[in-house]
Amino acid sequence: MVWVMDLELTGRRAVITGGSRGIGLSCARVLAAEGVDLALVARDPEALDTAAGEVDTLGPGRVITVPTDTGDADSVLAMAKTVRAELGGADILINSAARPNTGRARPMGDDDLADEVNVKVAGYLRCARALAPGMVDSGWGRIINIAGLAARWTGSVTGSVRNVAVAAMTKNLADEYGSRGITVNVVHPGMTRTERTPDTLVGMAAAADEGTTVEQVQADLESRIAIGRMVTGEEIAWLVAFLASPKGVAVNGDAVVAGGGLRGTIHY
Repeated sequence: MVWVMDLELTGRRAVITGGSRGIGLSCARVLAAEGVDLALVARDPEALDTAAGEVDTLGPGRVITVPTDTGDADSVLAMAKTVRAELGGADILINSAARPNTGRARPMGDDDLADEVNVKVAGYLRCARALAPGMVDSGWGRIINIAGLAARWTGSVTGSVRNVAVAAMTKNLADEYGSRGITVNVVHPGMTRTERTPDTLVGMAAAADEGTTVEQVQADLESRIAIGRMVTGEEIAWLVAFLASPKGVAVNGDAVVAGGGLRGTIHY
């Protein structure tokens, strides 16, 4: 007998911040195919409309767009109000909105750190606080925060600080909401292949020693990954879909690493 895993997501409602590009859009594609109703959230209305037009063809569920700045409290509250009006609420929140990694070196000051924390840490918390009450009322919910492996290595103060903070916030929320049917987890992707990757590799090559090529940058990155290549956005999204499903209830308050395996490190 062949067992087929049903993620039991048909008819669920998900809000995906950063849903117009990158890992957020990859999550939207996978959840749409699983029959989930989606609210795609990002700042750029045109990018949202483009993403929604693609995602809407992938499954039977509804897809709405809600232009939102997660760095602004009033904007997040307005988003939550729209989600309640249009979808009746949210069962799943995937926090993926953040300033993109361009791969280019730039000076980082106090204002940059504050901006990073406001969007990725406080922004995630704003969205969780705005949508969790509805999950509490229904007795079921899933919150998945996308952070990153900069939480586990040096090289970027802002990258490390914001991702470690997301992990700490995740555990606090998991302890707060776990007894009320809501699990909260953080996913740490490494360098992930999405539509943004070619531009990021170009930026990394430009920031490296003179004469460094894109091919050399990519080879160096992939030499550090145990599976020998970058994980794709879709592969991250399937992990997120499992955590968002009833099947993933045993995982709560934890950091799940999705970087293809970092060579030479042991975490236990």
